[in-house]
Amino acid sequence: MRIVHRIVAGAPLQRLLRLLIPLRCLVCNDPGHDELDLCPACYAGLPWSGRACLRCALPLPDAALIVCGSCREEAPPQLATHASLLYLPPVDQLLVRYKFHQDLAAGRLLAQLMQRAPPPWSCAPLVPAPLHDRRLRQRGYNQAAELCRLLPMPVWQGLYRRRHTAPQSERTAEQRRDNLFDAFDAHAPVPPRLTVVDDVMTTGSTVMEIAETLRCVGAAEVRVWVCARVP
Repeated sequence: MRIVHRIVAGAPLQRLLRLLIPLRCLVCNDPGHDELDLCPACYAGLPWSGRACLRCALPLPDAALIVCGSCREEAPPQLATHASLLYLPPVDQLLVRYKFHQDLAAGRLLAQLMQRAPPPWSCAPLVPAPLHDRRLRQRGYNQAAELCRLLPMPVWQGLYRRRHTAPQSERTAEQRRDNLFDAFDAHAPVPPRLTVVDDVMTTGSTVMEIAETLRCVGAAEVRVWVCARVP
């Protein structure tokens, strides 16, 4: 079982870095605030996730509901899903910059925001949604793995993508599920409890296929933590 533990830089080193590299808002370029590359105004406008379905993190219109209608009809393989933010401005632009334009500073900021709105459960060890080797060579990094690297929690690296699939964007929910069928597998003993981490959850096809795979290879409890959920 390969679990990687992270060492987080101490406060003195962080203060020194901020003296050398001042904080700057990644949205409007004003000075940053509160140890973040966000100004107070842009931070105040962040679309934090509010009341949402316990199983899929879809926003719920009714405060009396715990699970959405779709999850009541057919429960997903993960026990729970938590989204720190909603995929709305300015988070959507930050995620596009991070995922497709190699803006690792945006990724660092998003990981910091995830830490400020963590799941209500113990979420170690983490397992990043994997990329196929071909996609990894094209992009240069796995955005989910980078988020895990920046979160101060143990990471299990035993999941891999066994099959190269077409991009999920511009596909229907059913096409996304078919596209990912049997796409993942494990090459190491699986811990009994895992939290899958990904950047964005749209229909949930990716994280549900991962959760189903992890359960099939021995995980007793699988939960999901995403940076942002498409409402």
